[in-house]
Amino acid sequence: MVNSADVGIIGGTGVYDPGLFSAKREIKVHTPYGEPSDLVTIGEFSGVNVAFIPRHGRGHRIPPHSINSKANIWALKQLGVKRIIAPSAVGSLQEGYKPGDIAIPDQFIDFTKKRQYTFYDGGQVCHVSLADPFCPELRSLVIDRIKKLKITTHDKAVYICIEGPRFSTRAESKFFRDVVKADIIGMTLVPEVNLARETEICYLSIAMVTDYDVWADHAVTSAEIIETLAKNVEKTKKLIADLVPAIPTVRNKCACGSALENALI
Repeated sequence: MVNSADVGIIGGTGVYDPGLFSAKREIKVHTPYGEPSDLVTIGEFSGVNVAFIPRHGRGHRIPPHSINSKANIWALKQLGVKRIIAPSAVGSLQEGYKPGDIAIPDQFIDFTKKRQYTFYDGGQVCHVSLADPFCPELRSLVIDRIKKLKITTHDKAVYICIEGPRFSTRAESKFFRDVVKADIIGMTLVPEVNLARETEICYLSIAMVTDYDVWADHAVTSAEIIETLAKNVEKTKKLIADLVPAIPTVRNKCACGSALENALI
């Protein structure tokens, strides 16, 4: 039985089911950082071994601020994963980013407060570069696939990550939109993206826009988000199914695999 994978998928809100894959089996991965969000499902899709973790656990039982991202990323690294695809639900901070659209972030701003941001908490110091936080090769591949699938998308977006689990106040939402100039808002990107870079894994965020945040004078509700999300999830699954076979086995168009070369002190 295969206990390794080339591609990892961290499924976000609405993307709990690794139903795309065949020959699936679940394994428990032990890490020095505690339990991952759930068992890891390893399967095969179009000749590619894929490992799947539901970010919030099955049944959406783990809130954003309590996700053990260190365990999730470490588990995928242990399984040999070199590329992570990370779908998630986000709110829109700009009129042009409409509910139902998909955004491929190229930058992020961190407004979280108390998360576990690094594997290097002592003994050795690591200042990893996140100037360009998302893998350029994966971004290029997914943008190309989206165009062919004719899915409404935004190939650049600034993602602001907040602590949660509450939604923003109107004042905060307007601040993020008008002062910070972010495009989308969510609660789960950080510290996943940081930790992926520290483990030299390529990381791609696929952001599913579910609502206009409360800057638009309409209070956000979970029910509305879930309704829009249900429509978006099918697009995202179709996109992932098209993307995974297109990912080359060799990483020669990004520097993600050598991120630690000048980062360790």
